[in-house]
Amino acid sequence: MKIIADLHIHSKYSRATSKQLNIQNLEKYARLKGPNLLGTGDFTHPLWIKELKSELTEDGTGILKTKTGFNFILQTEISLMYTQDGKSRKIHNVILARNFGVVEQITEQLKKLGRVDYDGRPIFGISCPDFVEMMKKVDNSIEIIPAHVWTPWFGLFGSKSGFDSVQECFKDQTKHVHALETGLSSDPAMNWRLSSLDKYTLISNSDLHSFWPWRIGRECNIFDLKELTYDLLLNAIKTKQGLTETIEVDPSYGKYHFDGHRNCNVCMSSNESLEHKDVCPVCKRKLTIGVLHRVEELADRPAGFRPKDAVPFRSLIPLSEILSKLLNSGIATQKTWKAYYSLVNESRSEMDVLLDLSFDELKKITNEKTAEAIINIRNGKIKIQPGFDGEYGYPIFPDESVKEIFSKRNVSLQKSQKGLNEFI
Repeated sequence: MKIIADLHIHSKYSRATSKQLNIQNLEKYARLKGPNLLGTGDFTHPLWIKELKSELTEDGTGILKTKTGFNFILQTEISLMYTQDGKSRKIHNVILARNFGVVEQITEQLKKLGRVDYDGRPIFGISCPDFVEMMKKVDNSIEIIPAHVWTPWFGLFGSKSGFDSVQECFKDQTKHVHALETGLSSDPAMNWRLSSLDKYTLISNSDLHSFWPWRIGRECNIFDLKELTYDLLLNAIKTKQGLTETIEVDPSYGKYHFDGHRNCNVCMSSNESLEHKDVCPVCKRKLTIGVLHRVEELADRPAGFRPKDAVPFRSLIPLSEILSKLLNSGIATQKTWKAYYSLVNESRSEMDVLLDLSFDELKKITNEKTAEAIINIRNGKIKIQPGFDGEYGYPIFPDESVKEIFSKRNVSLQKSQKGLNEFI
């Protein structure tokens, strides 16, 4: 049974999320995109859990279903902020739970630490080891997965407030950590450079803050399971057995791949920033150190190393992003949507288009330029201008130049204020 799972999402009750982020829209756009299993997001929030209980049905498998049979798994993200070894730590963790009963117990325990009603991703001043110990006392089947582990802020290995190893972070509770979420700005190959991570399953999720197809399932996991149950899914996550591949965006596309300063429009590779002693040449303040730089700091293997039991992965760019670039139109414009729906329908998902259709098959449903772009992205032949300091990367097609991309980016930076895109 093929399961395409996006296990880290948010609801409309998290900060900086779409107010139309509900079960109906999640199901609608997941069916267009390709995933057939989604996390619920934010299960500790009182209003969201009420909606989940109204919209989803339990059947004893640990997988919840909508009225039309779409699959969800109970999931949330918890932000932990505390001090360890004289340094401020800010770590996000994804939590999976078997049923509503376990969720209620989790929520009651967390209420003892603080509020759960102000944000779908609540913040608590408890350390990662203490948090894991608390969760395992509630129910041993609860799974804790460090989220977007390389992100400068809130990642386990993050340059701003993270650690140098899983053991340093989780201490005696490391035994309960089985998987790591790689995040948009790193891919499995970057993580393979750390021998200490070989024991962990590397998973990928969207961490979506809106339901649109350029967000939902942009990173996900493909499982081959005998049947879809909570226990079989967790066994695959813990052992890698049954996880056939992950779908990634090119890590350069992520918002924190390179070093830089967004407001100064300064983007640097790790070597370039080292030459500048990690200081912005424009404002003279410290650069935001990106994921690639941090991987280089901790790696004990050369680029290109592949562990024997590594799970394969494929790198893509969301179809809406491709069409927007080719059409020179906004991603949510009528022009881009029209092109999108000419390729995607109820019987052909976006993932079918991006992963499986041949060049000749693509030419039957779109023009040659679009078909060529999809195949080139599938084969890793499109250059990505790296993202940095909260700014997404850009695909560069053959008729564009890096100079043009930076010119467009500079205009957008001058016009922009912090808003929803800052977080999604």
